[in-house]
Amino acid sequence: MLLSTIFASIGAFVLVGGVLLLLDPGAPKHEAIKTGGLAGGAIVALYALWLNDRRRKVEEARQELESQRIEHDRSRVADERFARAVELLGHETAQVRVGAMHALAGLAKSRVEYTQTVLDILCAYLRQPYKKTRNDPEEIELEVRLTSQRLIEDLLPRLEEKNPPIYDLNLTKAHLEFMDLSYRQLGDLYMRVAHFEDSNSFHHMKIHGHFYVTEATMNGRFHVHHTEIVGRAWFSRFKAQGLAIFTDTKFGGETKFANSEWADVKSDGCTFAVQPDLPEAWRN
Repeated sequence: MLLSTIFASIGAFVLVGGVLLLLDPGAPKHEAIKTGGLAGGAIVALYALWLNDRRRKVEEARQELESQRIEHDRSRVADERFARAVELLGHETAQVRVGAMHALAGLAKSRVEYTQTVLDILCAYLRQPYKKTRNDPEEIELEVRLTSQRLIEDLLPRLEEKNPPIYDLNLTKAHLEFMDLSYRQLGDLYMRVAHFEDSNSFHHMKIHGHFYVTEATMNGRFHVHHTEIVGRAWFSRFKAQGLAIFTDTKFGGETKFANSEWADVKSDGCTFAVQPDLPEAWRN
């Protein structure tokens, strides 16, 4: 390309200068030479611009390849961290399991594509069979489970956030104690056949999807007040031995209470988009 440019520049110089001299033999020769030089220089300048543009594109391609390599390395390291943390969740030592949970939560915060997967894993841990025993006076396993609950809460977007990513929680058959998702947003919340111990808070929330607590049991306080449930809310066969508070909650979809039992309910200010079949405790 360089040799071609040089020959083209010389050719333009000779051609333009020669044409000017032929058309106007009386014109000063230095003017013809000057004009021919400008024509030849223009070709050299065009070549320089092309060469600079080519170098720029090569550099951009190199930087893009470097960015892809760095991102690939980060993804590989993240995958290794993820696999290792999941493996440690089965460790017999409680402190190791807690550390694995924090590692997963940190990964979810640094790489948002892992967030739903990490939430699924933390929920799966809470779905493991659990029952308090007298042989565990320090309640070590309970502390591990409370850590999982706190990390789930921390990963969910807050109520005041606009257009946040929406995540789902599947806590079917989970043992929940002091679960607190207040002032959070999420998609679907499944807690079928769950057991609620002591006090559990789901108030001041926005549930963009469905809320299922069918066949669940509760022997403490159940706070679901000032919450908006956009989809279905099913409490069929729910057995509550403590106080359930639904004050000012908005039910936006079909709501079912078939065969549910309620010891004490506060439901003043509730609104229903679809007429529900309320149990006797709610009517009073």
